[in-house]
Amino acid sequence: MLAGAAALGVATGSAPAVQAQGLTEAQYQRLKSEVKKELAEEGGTDLKVKWKGAPELSSSDGKFKFKVRGRLNVDYNGIDQDEAITGDPDVSAVELRRARIGVEGVVFSDVGYKFEIDFAGDGASVKDAYIEYSGLPFDITVGNFKPYNSLEEMMSANYLTFMERAAFIEAFGLDRLIGAGLSYDQNKHWTLSAGVFATTPESDQVTFYEDGTTFSSRLTVAPINEERRVVHLGASVRQRDAAGEPRDGVTENLFRYRARGADLHLADRFIETPYIGESDTFWGLEGAVVWGSFSIQGEYSQNKVDVASSIANVSPTYDGWYIDASYFLTGETRPYKDGVFGRVKVNNPVFDGGGWGAWQIAGRYDVLDLSDQAAAIAAGGVVSCAACGEQKTWLVGVNWYLNDYTRLMLNVNQSEIAGGINDGAEVTGVGMRAQIDW
Repeated sequence: MLAGAAALGVATGSAPAVQAQGLTEAQYQRLKSEVKKELAEEGGTDLKVKWKGAPELSSSDGKFKFKVRGRLNVDYNGIDQDEAITGDPDVSAVELRRARIGVEGVVFSDVGYKFEIDFAGDGASVKDAYIEYSGLPFDITVGNFKPYNSLEEMMSANYLTFMERAAFIEAFGLDRLIGAGLSYDQNKHWTLSAGVFATTPESDQVTFYEDGTTFSSRLTVAPINEERRVVHLGASVRQRDAAGEPRDGVTENLFRYRARGADLHLADRFIETPYIGESDTFWGLEGAVVWGSFSIQGEYSQNKVDVASSIANVSPTYDGWYIDASYFLTGETRPYKDGVFGRVKVNNPVFDGGGWGAWQIAGRYDVLDLSDQAAAIAAGGVVSCAACGEQKTWLVGVNWYLNDYTRLMLNVNQSEIAGGINDGAEVTGVGMRAQIDW
């Protein structure tokens, strides 16, 4: 033991330690190599630690990795909901929009995993919870994760330009589901993904006797994918059937379509359909350009709904789209990889040398139309489509990135409602967020 300790002292020591043992430089280097080898065989140097917002532990051979991950979004929403028309009072409230904790890692090189729970709101809900095998030219994913649709939906909320996603994403039910998927992203210029999923979310798996089925697929192409220069094009499709008979005999098993006013999470919904869809088919187109600090992005989507025959013999087509533009005043850019945009690298963090952080200004125009064949649906006499209308939303935002993992957000939004019982309403809101992730 003492000899080993002395050897270790020599192998990791300084020139005086070498001289004290009477070793030549060649003998010292040979002894140092032997000691490191012995320690590695005993597991003494098997652990590596990196810091990526939180400690990432890994084995020296890279076959095993483990990291604790999480995020916290603290929001304020102040919303004028045009009570004279809508009947809904103003909102002035705070919330924990997201409060997540989880783990991710790698087991035996090719098997990855991710598990995350959100404690925001009144209870806990499972978010990403999947196993991924990457030992083939394509990845195989099984568990609870996002079906392959829409650029904004596929992106992490940590990297969105605005506080909330575009209205059509909520309205058309794009969210995590339990299923299995194949994805190819080994080429920097294109990706291809496809999967089959349940129709009901993880939280509703005990509600129905039988899951519906959802198929989704997405293709992206980036003819230009360089540092600070990106051209992104994409398309996706989804087909889903409603779940089977509910266990309680009361729960509705058809789809409905709705979105919140002013693109703020605490706003009420001023356009919405009843539960009407027994199946639907979604398709969407994507485009984005990054040129240095400037970025422009947009999506267009349609959702054709097969209304249950017991309600009406119609098939309305709902559509949603947005276009936005943003610019970093401090010179940063939006990083792009595998068909999505990722974490912004801040040039001069606030708490590292007293920098100003990164400042980004942005604007968006967001449209959702749920008015198609509203009169025909109501004429069936089974449900009312009184709130089936159109919503157009203007947004202006400012983002201050203190560092790569922390930012403050300010959104000023206004929605104009057309059609239905809320026709002519103007819903105006201010949203603020303090965000950190690790």
